[in-house]
Amino acid sequence: MTSPTSDVVGSNCRFCGSPLEQSFCDLGMSPLANSYLVADQLNDPEVFYPLHAYVCSSCFLVQLAEFTSADSIFSDYAYFSSYSQSWLEHASTYARSVIGRFGLDGSSSVVEIASNDGYLLQNFVDAGIPCLGIEPAKNVAVVAEERGINTRVGFFGESLAGELAADGIQADLVIGNNVLAHVPDLNDFVTGLSQLLAPGGVITMEFPHLLELIEKNQFDTIYHEHFSYFSLLTVMRVFASHGLRLFDVERLSTHGGSLRIYACHAENGGHLTAPRVHELIQVERAAALDDLAGYRAYTERVKRTKRALVKFLVNARDNGLTVAAYGAPAKGNTLLNYCGVRDDLLDYTVDRSPHKQGHFLPGTHLPIYAPDHVRQTRPDYLLILPWNLRDEVIEDMSYIRDWGGRFVVPVPELAVID
Repeated sequence: MTSPTSDVVGSNCRFCGSPLEQSFCDLGMSPLANSYLVADQLNDPEVFYPLHAYVCSSCFLVQLAEFTSADSIFSDYAYFSSYSQSWLEHASTYARSVIGRFGLDGSSSVVEIASNDGYLLQNFVDAGIPCLGIEPAKNVAVVAEERGINTRVGFFGESLAGELAADGIQADLVIGNNVLAHVPDLNDFVTGLSQLLAPGGVITMEFPHLLELIEKNQFDTIYHEHFSYFSLLTVMRVFASHGLRLFDVERLSTHGGSLRIYACHAENGGHLTAPRVHELIQVERAAALDDLAGYRAYTERVKRTKRALVKFLVNARDNGLTVAAYGAPAKGNTLLNYCGVRDDLLDYTVDRSPHKQGHFLPGTHLPIYAPDHVRQTRPDYLLILPWNLRDEVIEDMSYIRDWGGRFVVPVPELAVID
């Protein structure tokens, strides 16, 4: 294992520029969460980076340092959105909602940033609405193009927004699902949003909600690909500083608890601010998300979860029981590396994505198989790493009960499910 020597101490907030001094959660050293390995890489040196989140004492943005470029993380990406049925259904429901709410039709323009394999924009294509995907990962963009989704390869920001404007492209709807947290230069990105948005247009963004991360102990959603972690209070400040006004917000169940925000140009008076914006602001203030006191006690909860998982796995091994994992999500790699879990405690993992099968998890080097491997090996326990999809996984893998197998969910607290 090799590691850089610097940490975020001495750095400044990526939004407001204030010095970063207050620790939020220190998860030790970890490799990039999506840096899956092939067999001939297992004996090569592997780079581990500090996985230490800090909270800005001025704007309360929770954030990691940028130890490696976004290009090195996202230009060739292992995550394809189309392999989760519940996520596809979420995308379809969203598309129907915004098409109806904002009257989108064949004369409208929709642009999605970080459009992945076209799983979401396909719904707009099917509705006859012109759309463009912007996707930094070339290997993923190829899949979208094969589906008939017009896709531009690149990292979005002020520069690319200027290129689109020069091509006469402005969007009536700008979509960004689970991309805002992945942006190292936050101000450049939101400036680009403002430039891309048509005068009467709407932006919707989805991202994990910091309040849920804290209250439900979702520390494994912290990984290097996620540079920032947002409350509504902070994201409103970020958007307002670039001439964008949040007029609505929804609390979603996706990814363990997310926000979907709706924004427009500040001078656009056509969208009244919904009462639920003010209601959620009050909820966050009650949780002290506008005070450092709301952040200081988090690390101890994380340590308790680590001890519980390691104790369970050790006891299972000592009693001659076998444990396998389901899923190869980024959050799972954070969890396993932080807890120091290797093949002495966990045999393997399985994943539905063929792009991950045959690879190995970063850091832990656990092999990734197709889900049928569970049926062949009949483990006593199946540890669900994408706990946000627990119901979907339990339904798909319910056959493990035929041999007395049980499910284990590590977050927010360790639970064994018959």
